[in-house]
Amino acid sequence: MTVHIKRLAVGIETPDHLAQVQAARLAASKEKGENRLFTYTRMAPKRVDELVDGGSLYWIVKGHMRVRQRILGVETDVDEEGRGYCKLQIDPTLVPLKSRPHKPFQGWRYMVPGDAPPDADAVSDGENDLPVEMADELRDLGLL
Repeated sequence: MTVHIKRLAVGIETPDHLAQVQAARLAASKEKGENRLFTYTRMAPKRVDELVDGGSLYWIVKGHMRVRQRILGVETDVDEEGRGYCKLQIDPTLVPLKSRPHKPFQGWRYMVPGDAPPDADAVSDGENDLPVEMADELRDLGLL
């Protein structure tokens, strides 16, 4: 059974900002000859097989679940101080979602596919034509 991960994009203002940050990381990876994009976390997921079997990382940006990226692999490593950490290899393609409000939490959480918001291109309610801030405000008011 496929499972997803949801995670806060701390310090990220918009999905475009996330794309810029990740493009810089991917460019640095290419310079090292790796050409892979990772996001790092302290705790390693235990359900790795379910994550790499079609799972995605759902990013929460400024209090709304906005974009996702496919999870391609999970690796563990140890830093210079001997502490373990996890590297989630993610597809560089950001898939926009039908935005959904989400409260903050620490770290990451599993999410079953039935709880995931639909991709934006799968929804034709005109919401994607609005500026992000306006759509958020209208959604918070119950008008979207």
